[in-house]
Amino acid sequence: MKFPQLHTLEQIATILNCRYVGAPEFPVYGMNEIHVVEPGDIVFVDHPKYYNKALSSAATIVLINKEVECPEGKALLISDDPFSDFNKLTRYFKPFDRSNVMVSPSAQIGEGTILQPGCFIGNNVRIGKNCLIHSNVSIYDNCVIGDHVTIHAGTVLGGDAFYYKKRPEGYDKLLSGGRVILEDHVELGAACTIDKGVTGDTTIRKGTKIDNQVHVGHDTVIGEKCLIASQTGIAGCVVIEDEVTIWGQVGMASGVRVGAKAVILGQSGVSKSLEVGKTYFGYPAEEARKKHKELAAIRLIPSILEKLG
Repeated sequence: MKFPQLHTLEQIATILNCRYVGAPEFPVYGMNEIHVVEPGDIVFVDHPKYYNKALSSAATIVLINKEVECPEGKALLISDDPFSDFNKLTRYFKPFDRSNVMVSPSAQIGEGTILQPGCFIGNNVRIGKNCLIHSNVSIYDNCVIGDHVTIHAGTVLGGDAFYYKKRPEGYDKLLSGGRVILEDHVELGAACTIDKGVTGDTTIRKGTKIDNQVHVGHDTVIGEKCLIASQTGIAGCVVIEDEVTIWGQVGMASGVRVGAKAVILGQSGVSKSLEVGKTYFGYPAEEARKKHKELAAIRLIPSILEKLG
């Protein structure tokens, strides 16, 4: 998430009321999670296990809960609670903007696009040309939709990331300031839920078709011309490359990558990254032929035991 304008390290420290290490005029362009940071971004870290990863990342400003040696060319923001201060920045730069109309006057709707009754279109939404948005679709603030997109009834774009920190008093939510982006010729079935990124974008690329009741988690990127069947659940920060086919009731763990043209058969569970162009089945998902041989071997166990007497 990029800020509307350049800020200095000192200005950000003033917003957070925290100490800093580095030149007061050190430039700050935005804030991001560690998997999408760029130079000029703030990244937060609040556990010693991840200090080195954050300090060596592409981010040039590290919001951290310990004063450590500052890497050359970087700056530090020293915070008692980096998680809460990251939320403070999200509130400051992307505050919630309530709406009291079904279609925000700040939304841009392209020529030939049809909005069926009951659609909610939030602030600063952009929808391209010749789209069809069916009844009771909710499109939250800042979503971007390309041309020739179809979204069926009851689908929700831009819900918050499911991202919590456990504290003694309960769960503390990491606020979401990202977007959902649908490229041209995407179709979403009924009752799908596509969460926005925490600081980046959840993106569904050109020509992908998604069936009913599919969930896509925050910051996930789905490639071009994918097919995803009903009741599939995709966690946050997943990358699905082009022309992948995913059959019904597949579940995917956070952070996995699925190679181009892979096929994942129904009711499989994906707990690790999958290679290009292969067919997978089972839990944990493995090459389908191997998995079917294992299942056939398991069926032989009773007869083998009987023979052994």
